[in-house]
Amino acid sequence: MKALTAALFGGAMVTLAGAALADSVLKVKPSGDVKVLDPILGSDSMARNFGYMIYDTLFAVDDKLAVKPQMVDRWETSADGKVWNFVLRDGLFFSDGQPVTADDVIASLKRWSVNDSMGQQLNQRGAVWEAVDAKTVRLKLTSPWGMVLDALGKPGAPVPFIMPARIAATTPPNQAVTDHTGSGPFIFKKDEWMAGARLVFIKNSAYAPRPEAPAGLSGGKVVKVDRVEWQIIPDQQTAINALLKGEIDISEEISGDLIPLAKTSKDIVLARQDEIGVAQQIRINSAQPPFDNPKLRQALLHAVDGADFLAAVIDDPSLGRPCRSFYVCSSPYFTEANFPGIDLAKAKALVKEAGYDGTPVVLLDATENSNIHAFTTVAEALLKSIGFRTDVQAMDWATVVSRRASKEQVSKGGWSIFISGPGGLDMMEPVSHLGLRSNCEKAWFGWPCDAEMESMRAAFSDLSDKEQRMALAAKIQARAAESVPYVPIGVQYQIRAHRANLTGLLTPPAPVYWNIARR
Repeated sequence: MKALTAALFGGAMVTLAGAALADSVLKVKPSGDVKVLDPILGSDSMARNFGYMIYDTLFAVDDKLAVKPQMVDRWETSADGKVWNFVLRDGLFFSDGQPVTADDVIASLKRWSVNDSMGQQLNQRGAVWEAVDAKTVRLKLTSPWGMVLDALGKPGAPVPFIMPARIAATTPPNQAVTDHTGSGPFIFKKDEWMAGARLVFIKNSAYAPRPEAPAGLSGGKVVKVDRVEWQIIPDQQTAINALLKGEIDISEEISGDLIPLAKTSKDIVLARQDEIGVAQQIRINSAQPPFDNPKLRQALLHAVDGADFLAAVIDDPSLGRPCRSFYVCSSPYFTEANFPGIDLAKAKALVKEAGYDGTPVVLLDATENSNIHAFTTVAEALLKSIGFRTDVQAMDWATVVSRRASKEQVSKGGWSIFISGPGGLDMMEPVSHLGLRSNCEKAWFGWPCDAEMESMRAAFSDLSDKEQRMALAAKIQARAAESVPYVPIGVQYQIRAHRANLTGLLTPPAPVYWNIARR
């Protein structure tokens, strides 16, 4: 075996200095509500954020997006890359006081791998998980894969969170868990949950943080408050007013039109929530008419100008920009090559050429989300301008999350389009790319089905040469421009507002609430 030993990174040690006073409460207005309390079930960002509160992972990315050990102490791999051993660090306990064992890890990863694209690729390489002893997990592959650590440390939904085997092994991957015993720094108070109004988390005294300083989603997750309350406030004006009055401490993802109001108070700090941004996009239902016709999807790709969409919600260029690419702007694989130019005449011609029969395009409009509502309004006008009939249906985001799982035709409660902003990390490279997944029933909502795309994505993970990866990434983009699993709008940076007396806020790809204290 060739040893790869985990080391301390950065040299800084986490301490409890500056910890908050007893019985302290941090009140947060999150960017949305949590409809499904199971982060393994799908790609919803709020479910992912919920997961980071109560679960931990074997590996995690730091502030440079490098994969670091989290629940793992050390690991090793064989010379041929087909066998991996992972040893858990000491002091790992679930929130019910039971120790975390290899069996828990295996059950959790097996359940996760069914729903996740990188987990599915592990399974395609014959992944077999074994418990060597209570603290050692062995992974055997039939062929080597260079992205094992990337998969186990992926920050995008669904994240490979670790939960007890008694839960993971008995709950099917397509059903939500009902027991939220976790491995992370907080405990979910289900008895205090008020659906659509409030979620409550308390400090997990059984959790042992890593000794390193926090960096991104890695390092020491030291909780410095006793309680975190997520206050679900659909109206952003109401949320800002509550922040100004000190009734809440943090408001995630505030809209651009409210930034000037927040700036009026010296007690409020405004900053980017993370440095990667969200990949705003139009998600298309490829499985149902009218967009089961690829020419109609291509028509939309030719018609969308991301600048028009972003102009509807921001007037400061530093808050976002178009990405005429299927890779988020900050991706090392970002390229505009093979991406079609904006051509409304071409779009109209494709609609006619496709023989569009007037089937209404049903747009799911999350009206309480100012971004989505504005983007939907722009999209409706654009669709009409190139020859589509439209049907905009108003609802809240939680209902969109539920409704988008429907595979019915639009005439029977289905849908054609919803607009979403997954984290940019989910759109960085072809293997874990949420939007490019085209494996039919296992793909993201919209269910694109393209064997050629899937073959190229699988081949990408077998490449180690950077130039070869760049070349294949460009070919994947060219194929996406033909199959059009979704239409990119651009990157938008989420702005977070918080009370000035808070310290220790981190800026990882998902909002987290450890390391925060009051002055």
